[in-house]
Amino acid sequence: MTVGTEHEYSINDEHFTALPVSDQIIKSICGRFTGEIRFGEVNLGKELQKTVLEFVPRVPASGPVALEAMLVQGIRKFYHVFPDRYHLLGLGMHPTLTPDRAVVWDHDEGEYYQTYDRLFNIRQHGWLNIQALQVNLSYAGEKDLLMQYNRIRTLLPYLVALSASSPMVEGSLTGAMDNRLIYYRQNQKEIPGICNGIIPARLLSVGEYRRAQEEVYAELRARDAGILCEEWLNSSGLIIRFSRNCLEIKALDEQECIRSDMAFVALVAALLRCPVLPVESDHDGLLSLTETAIRKGTAGLRPELEALYRRAWEQATAEERQYLPVIEDRIARGSLAERIADRFRKEKAIIPILEDMAHCLRANTPYGME
Repeated sequence: MTVGTEHEYSINDEHFTALPVSDQIIKSICGRFTGEIRFGEVNLGKELQKTVLEFVPRVPASGPVALEAMLVQGIRKFYHVFPDRYHLLGLGMHPTLTPDRAVVWDHDEGEYYQTYDRLFNIRQHGWLNIQALQVNLSYAGEKDLLMQYNRIRTLLPYLVALSASSPMVEGSLTGAMDNRLIYYRQNQKEIPGICNGIIPARLLSVGEYRRAQEEVYAELRARDAGILCEEWLNSSGLIIRFSRNCLEIKALDEQECIRSDMAFVALVAALLRCPVLPVESDHDGLLSLTETAIRKGTAGLRPELEALYRRAWEQATAEERQYLPVIEDRIARGSLAERIADRFRKEKAIIPILEDMAHCLRANTPYGME
């Protein structure tokens, strides 16, 4: 199995005001406005919102060490090219951004964005203020695809709890730990089949997946939106990317640094080797657990997470065990969202917290584990 990841970071000034300048950054590097460029060991790409840049390892890898090396090189290269001008920030949402300050990419693919806007109104947090860590896992044939798909879907609530890093919206705590998913799961509510409530149903065959996909495509064509009939349309927490021969996990909030992201890669890879997982499989049960994870982070699922961690450690390779202590720390001391919320309640100031988060990314050091 090979793995690839995608990482989304907001672009900020020294006061952590998000800057809609991804197009200007890309043009300053390559001389033109384009959606993606080679940038050392990573590909640097645009997102819908110009306040965000995406970093993607140049090639998939067999494990987290190689991925981490490529991504850290990409982050270092960015700061070498732009040493003091911009500050990159992870987290699942920018904690102070308001949608009116987010600008939509306007150089290519405009027909897609116009169609999305007509159907769903993209001028809202669920579109313009979300930052995800996406994990792509290769599969070897339909049997392997179905095994991985059905196993990962049962892990999604626990991954949501561990990765929650968006407790704040427009400068205020909301009480939830994963506000990104609260907005994200509603951003295409007019056609519910696109997002599917984050947690997909158990899959019995690839044909079943394609039939459900075609039902959504038919609804889009009926709304004169056939341009969106592509496999990337699916916005569930787990989708199949047939063109890449991989499964894509979309439910994770971006973390504060690459090493923390790689801990999730290690966790998922190890858990996929477990003969049996001590998790819920009923769809309604998974939806309920996901709601708990969104609202409470690790605090609502700690005994279950501890059991999963023990299984992961047993199955992990030596390489993966280098990263799993980050997960153990999240379980014991709370997700990033829980720690941000606790600190903000005590200090009543967000900028020092964001300065620390930006430092974590630049130094590749998990928060609280220096």
